Amino acid sequence: MHIIIGLIGIAIFLALAFLFSSDRKNIRWQYIGLLLVIQLVFAFILLKTQFGITVIGGISFGFNYLLQQAAQGVNFVFGGFEFVDPKNPPFFFNVLLPIVFISALIGILQYTRILPLIINLLGIAISKINGMGRLESYNAVAAAILGQSEVFISLKHELAHISKQRLYTLTASAMSTVSASIIGAYFTLIEPRYVVTAVVLNLFGGFIIASIINPYRVDPEEDKRIVAESKIEKQSFFEMLGEYILDGFKVAVIVGAMLIGYIAIIALLNGVVSAIFTWVSGGSITWDFQTLIGFVFAPFAFLIGVPWNDAVQAGSIMATKLLSNEFVAMQSLNQAKDIGEHTKGVISVFVVSFANFSSIGIIAGAIKSLNSEKGDVVARFGLKLLFGATLVSFISAAIAGFFI
Repeated sequence: MHIIIGLIGIAIFLALAFLFSSDRKNIRWQYIGLLLVIQLVFAFILLKTQFGITVIGGISFGFNYLLQQAAQGVNFVFGGFEFVDPKNPPFFFNVLLPIVFISALIGILQYTRILPLIINLLGIAISKINGMGRLESYNAVAAAILGQSEVFISLKHELAHISKQRLYTLTASAMSTVSASIIGAYFTLIEPRYVVTAVVLNLFGGFIIASIINPYRVDPEEDKRIVAESKIEKQSFFEMLGEYILDGFKVAVIVGAMLIGYIAIIALLNGVVSAIFTWVSGGSITWDFQTLIGFVFAPFAFLIGVPWNDAVQAGSIMATKLLSNEFVAMQSLNQAKDIGEHTKGVISVFVVSFANFSSIGIIAGAIKSLNSEKGDVVARFGLKLLFGATLVSFISAAIAGFFI
């Protein structure tokens, strides 16, 4: 039954994208159909076949090993604190600070030209099947590794020549995916197989939604002129390493600060809304803020295959992710009680993306720091950008739900 509902949900999400399309006559449905089939194939392989299970197991083992090595550095600096319980270390130490080490590794791969080579090869391969240019394909792969703001640094020389239409696709891809530097942190919060599945499905889902909301054809000459390859500044190895280590630490601190703020605000709203409902109902209704937004998002949770009895809790987590960020939503998912494994899997896939309100400012700010004019353009279509990236998460979660 959940498969039929999921199919209806996908049709509705595609219809919503069509409703807000800037050029409905030029939508190339053959590419969208092909990309949907590719998503189904990858979801089946990653979630249902022994090969997929082995691949995800290998990725999980690799990240767990890296996290263990990262812990050596964290323990050296913070291990002497008496208030830290080794069996239950604080979230900041256990989940966020390892980002520093992963960021340093990405910097090394970038400096040695290994990472740009991988990104370009994957970009070229994907450009053959998505009906878009090499620039869009490169950006989607690069965003999944470098992150939604960092990826545009690699395109800073090209930004001035990128049209508004192509800029929407580039930013939608960046918001729809996640950064490799924090995937290890996700692995500590939700099942790795859902993280890997979401990353792959979102990569192709970004092209699907962008092709409907923002259809266009790429001029081959323009694509040749705008060279989609990462630019390495002339730095020494240790200059680069220091820069990436500090960038990783900044990310960890920023995410930590956002968690403190968002979780505290949500706790305040929960308390206020709960007090109001208790007072109005005389104690018969004890809804809080997250329950309230859960009712609003429950129909969307149902459309991605979540059973109706779990829909309110699932909708609450989905809304929390949209209003705050994926870390807060993952924490809420871990604390959710009495929800089924199917629901947990589907919502896990949904929350693995940067599609939230704060990302509008992050992406627009990152581009504005590189090209003021283009940053203003992104800010103007910010809500449409978030709308498209959220539809990507809905479709990825619905497709994953077929095989959970």
